[in-house]
Amino acid sequence: MSRREGRAERPGAGVAAPDRRRNRVTGRRSGRRMPGWEIVLRYVALLAVLALTVGPFLWQLSTSLKGPHEDIFASPPAFLPEQPTFDNYVRVAETIPVWDYALNSLTVAVVNVVANCTGAALAGYALARLRYRGRRAATLAFILAMLVPVEGIIIALFTTMRGLGLNDTLAGVVLPLSVSALNVLLMRNAFLNLPYEVEEAAFVDGANVWQRFARIALPSVKGTLAVVAILAFMGAWDDFLWPLIVLSDPQNFTLTIGLNYLHGTFADDERLVAAGTIIAVLPLIVLFACLQRYFFRGVGEGAVKG
Repeated sequence: MSRREGRAERPGAGVAAPDRRRNRVTGRRSGRRMPGWEIVLRYVALLAVLALTVGPFLWQLSTSLKGPHEDIFASPPAFLPEQPTFDNYVRVAETIPVWDYALNSLTVAVVNVVANCTGAALAGYALARLRYRGRRAATLAFILAMLVPVEGIIIALFTTMRGLGLNDTLAGVVLPLSVSALNVLLMRNAFLNLPYEVEEAAFVDGANVWQRFARIALPSVKGTLAVVAILAFMGAWDDFLWPLIVLSDPQNFTLTIGLNYLHGTFADDERLVAAGTIIAVLPLIVLFACLQRYFFRGVGEGAVKG
């Protein structure tokens, strides 16, 4: 029996080496425990970041639940309301037609999500998978479009909407936001991560471009599509400058413009402003809660399951 055969017959041979190689790839060191001070430092940093991000929202929520007899400017401030009440939300609805404004914002946001998901998916697939002249120039044009601020072209947008007869309409609010350059590039990168062998096999089976896009490519990038949907919804729901310029009829106002009336009429009552802020933020929280599974999965988009 040769030395090679003897080494192969030893128990456990060929097992430890792959484990060590996996440890070198993952960077994990077996048998090492994290020091206590390092764990405490990490938790302190996480709590600090949590306080900076979630703290203002919780303070607005607390202010919106405080009654008219509570001093919201007391020192030291009282975080928890003494007698929680929902009267501020009722007063907001009595002061402005908040639900009509919310319906206008929801209409604009939903149409914007559908337009961005459809347009960004089609454009991203064309930039990533199709071969034609000028593909690199088109990609460069989308990158350059991200460098142009909205404030620099807002006059041209307003003139275009007025020329099309879409001034003071919800369609005029949606059209400039229908396809974002950032969303197109996100979808392009997601489609680039897909292996070409899968589409080549479908092409051999007789699938055309639309079938490969709808049945193979698009179902594989659901995570990135969810990211595009969330970004498009947030951009349309929170937009203030463009609806303020293009809309003049109060019946067509979106929620962000309608809530501005609370600052003018009730400038001293911060409770109404806080209640209106919570009403405006609540749909974003619900949307993210529904799509968070796909949102976090979009980081590793493009993998093919065996």
